Amino acid sequence: MADVALRTEGLSRFFGGLAAVSDVSLACATGAVHAVIGPNGAGKSTLINMLSGDLAPSGGRIELFGEDVTGLRPEQVSQRGVGRSYQKTNVFLGFSAFENCRLAAQSRLPTSMRFFRRVERYEEVNRAAERALEAAGLGARGAVVAAALSHGEQRQLEVAMTLATRPKVLLLDEPLAGMGAEESARMVALIRALRERHAILLVEHDMDAVFAVADVLTVMVNGNVLASGAPAQIRANPEVQQAYLGEEAQHE
Repeated sequence: MADVALRTEGLSRFFGGLAAVSDVSLACATGAVHAVIGPNGAGKSTLINMLSGDLAPSGGRIELFGEDVTGLRPEQVSQRGVGRSYQKTNVFLGFSAFENCRLAAQSRLPTSMRFFRRVERYEEVNRAAERALEAAGLGARGAVVAAALSHGEQRQLEVAMTLATRPKVLLLDEPLAGMGAEESARMVALIRALRERHAILLVEHDMDAVFAVADVLTVMVNGNVLASGAPAQIRANPEVQQAYLGEEAQHE
């Protein structure tokens, strides 16, 4: 396995007496997709919220390239190279696809932008936005207002906005939600392409997509890790079949 980019050790989050996530340890390597699956209420969203800094852990440790980033704020985690997409599309609908990506790229400027200088003059910001759109498969759609994009294209745009921040680690929270078969296939192809230069943690309910793209699978149930390993191992695991995948997994 390539170098580990993101690691958790004994990560936990409690809400009162409820353990939403309990003692979760996993590792995401550059060049690989680590998928986290499980039924609703398994703790997947809580886990990704802790990894992105949106939620402080109750216990355990998060490391990013060997640095302890436990409890850092979202902007601090982002500045260290973590990009995140959300379950619900999070784009500026009134702006063009290019403008959405340009806004994301501006967050990486080392100093504040001059208020009376036209944004078009920031050439590196514009190039970063263009590269991100191209990488996400939207190179020809930059001038289109986000509200006019299809649902699948809006999800691609959210990934493009994440890429515009030049992340090394991608946290993708149900990127295929609400997609049809053709749009899902495009997103799977995009994730495969991004895997080469990124460490990717994927939370997803579409099992066909998960088994098509994941290098490592972690199964969560009731906040705990039930099993973790290669896709073939997970598919053959009787406990996973009973708890989540269902008996049909035995016959595929």
